Amino acid sequence: MISPVMPTYARTNFGFERGEGCWVIDEEGNRYLDAGAGIAVSCLGHAHPRLVEVLTQQAGRLWHTSNLYRIPNQERLAELLVDHSFADTVFFNNSGAEAVETAVKMARRYWHSIGEPERNEIITLEHAFHGRTLGMISAAPSAKLVEGFAPLLPGFRQVQAGEIEEVDAALGHNTAAVLVEPVLGEGGIIPLSDSYLKALRQLCDNRGVLLILDEIQCGMGRTGKLFAHEWAGISPDIMAVAKGIGGGFPLGACLATEKAAGGMVAGTHGSTYGGNPLACAVGCAVLEIVSDPGFLQQVSRTAGYLRQGLEGVISSHPDVFDSVRGSGLMLGIKCKVKNMSVIESGYDQRVLLVPAGDNVVRVLPPLNITIDEVSTLVRKIDRAAGNLAGSSDA
Repeated sequence: MISPVMPTYARTNFGFERGEGCWVIDEEGNRYLDAGAGIAVSCLGHAHPRLVEVLTQQAGRLWHTSNLYRIPNQERLAELLVDHSFADTVFFNNSGAEAVETAVKMARRYWHSIGEPERNEIITLEHAFHGRTLGMISAAPSAKLVEGFAPLLPGFRQVQAGEIEEVDAALGHNTAAVLVEPVLGEGGIIPLSDSYLKALRQLCDNRGVLLILDEIQCGMGRTGKLFAHEWAGISPDIMAVAKGIGGGFPLGACLATEKAAGGMVAGTHGSTYGGNPLACAVGCAVLEIVSDPGFLQQVSRTAGYLRQGLEGVISSHPDVFDSVRGSGLMLGIKCKVKNMSVIESGYDQRVLLVPAGDNVVRVLPPLNITIDEVSTLVRKIDRAAGNLAGSSDA
């Protein structure tokens, strides 16, 4: 008999009932160090006092009106995002997949609005992930995402990540935009080099193509800059963000230049819940904290300490781990054993980690994790690996 909750997830058996900072507590009172942060969502940890205060205040005032009316919190958050980014304008969504869907629609609409509707193809990268809507699995059609969901939507072409020549060869008279994650998340924590991103920006400029960045996982301070593309010194034309932007409250956004958004006039797109007063109140508080230069500097310092600790763990367990890669507090450990074996061994140490492609374990703690908590995290991963060394999983 099917369960009341549709069985589309391979869930563990624990259920968590509350959280405190970087820790979550299960129904029996056991404390787990959350090094997954809800898959890079809880960027300020659990029950952050400022976020609780803002959400509680807004909940007592107004929850929802729809986008038939002005939403002051939405306007405030849009202004903050514009002030802290390349963008001139913002459309609010409820999730990351919706934000990338908006980006794709915007790119196609731009070409339509200037009389070139045939320019509707989007170039994407192999091993990318942009969400699970039908449109986004068509954009990144890995076997596990698309099986049983055919026919996929046309208008997408994939090329190999990191090879600028492949992008150049794929561009044609029907190309509307190139869509990439600066750090591939689900694909295995694969950073695109600064030189590649610079070359991609230059190529798009030379060929008159829009550049879309998916910073759903790598944005909002995760790499030590507010947005990951800042390390390369470039700007996109359109960018999708979500996950950390709401600190755990469902929120997404699509940011764009005035030029790229030129075709998005009244009636071209919409969302019933997108940018509602509750979500945007929390989003404003998150952005005010995360955009602070001192906060971002602390993320980079903490990230250096964590990476150094993980390098030591890898050296101590060469039969279990291969290497560490990533940027800031978006790190991946390439495993020699099954990545799920490492994660399950971590459960025994009461630490939560996240799997990714290419047999990688993701380490994505809240951005405000302390140095002492990083030391605890490293010890727990070391013990988890030690329990696997020499086992049947190794």
